Amino acid sequence: MERLSNQLQQLIDKEAIRDLVNIYCRAADRHDHVLMRSLYHEDATDDHGVFFKGSAMEFIDTLPSIQKDMLILHHNVTTHNIEFVSENKAEGETYIIAFHQVKGDQKPFDVLIGGRYFDVYEKRKDIWKFLSRAVDADWVYTSDPSNVDFEHPMVQGCHRGLPGERDPLFKILKRAKFQS
Repeated sequence: MERLSNQLQQLIDKEAIRDLVNIYCRAADRHDHVLMRSLYHEDATDDHGVFFKGSAMEFIDTLPSIQKDMLILHHNVTTHNIEFVSENKAEGETYIIAFHQVKGDQKPFDVLIGGRYFDVYEKRKDIWKFLSRAVDADWVYTSDPSNVDFEHPMVQGCHRGLPGERDPLFKILKRAKFQS
């Protein structure tokens, strides 16, 4: 019975960790720095390569300047491997595909990155958060100028994702869990 109880707790914990990673993507894409800050422990670290390496709280402080030229951010989580180190600590390898449309000197350009997050998660006071996060790029595809076309017939009339509270998420879905 104790083994079953431990297995059930691990399933619950894995789902909480998956939620953490998914909410991170929303926080990044919507430029929601308050929500982003709530996902890391105060003593957490973040390694985003050339953009930043150090305290996660300091990384979040730099996000407005990093994101100012990002016209579109769209992070997608694919394969997610989680291994428990103890009942309150786990490590994860998360595959991602992240699209960026960046304001250029003349015209916007596109950067599509396939990579992985290498995370350490820790549960404190029954809440899983990032203790450390490092990003890797396995491949990159660029298009300069951008190939984004919101006038294409397949997307005419669709809602359009935007940073912050202008995003349709906040107009269409009213649940408080989705907001910071």
